Amino acid sequence: MADPAPDPLGGSDDPALDRMIFGRILALAANDPLRSLPQALGLPKEELAALAARHAPGHAPAVAALPDGETGEEAIEEADLRAYIAEHGARGSAEERWLAAVLARRSLEPNHLWQDMGFHDRGELNAMFRRHFPALVAENANDMKWKKFFYRQLCEREGMLLCKSPNCDVCEDVAVCFEEESGDPLDALARRANGQSANGKAA
Repeated sequence: MADPAPDPLGGSDDPALDRMIFGRILALAANDPLRSLPQALGLPKEELAALAARHAPGHAPAVAALPDGETGEEAIEEADLRAYIAEHGARGSAEERWLAAVLARRSLEPNHLWQDMGFHDRGELNAMFRRHFPALVAENANDMKWKKFFYRQLCEREGMLLCKSPNCDVCEDVAVCFEEESGDPLDALARRANGQSANGKAA
């Protein structure tokens, strides 16, 4: 068996990963033209303040200046997805609780999950999962796109049939779930700021 490719971000136990992870997340959400940080990330101000103080002190003044407010209306599946992700945390840490909320909220966005989290590529997203949610990595052994994987798992828990084929090998939509992911992580925000819909047309 070939040796695994080296991790460009260092080992999955490197605490510097958390500085990268939360710095990327806050930087993207801070550029959202329509929503506050709590609304964009699904975390209240006090949780964001603790997160910034621990891992992204450069964002702490902006978080402190936020008015007290709600995190916005939740989608129907958001609470279930947040709970599903949190129960797969490696340590039961505050970081995993924060990430579960952020992942559940950002999974509602239109791009690939790594883009909607503000990461530079899918490798950074996978490094986050390996550090904080290795059980999810093990469940997603075939490296399905994360949003597809999440909603497939939720549907299976509810006894709902999501896939039209019995397995991925014979499914005509396999590329939709597994094809390469690339693009601009700020694409959706740029479109939103320009008043365009997710397909690039005027909203």
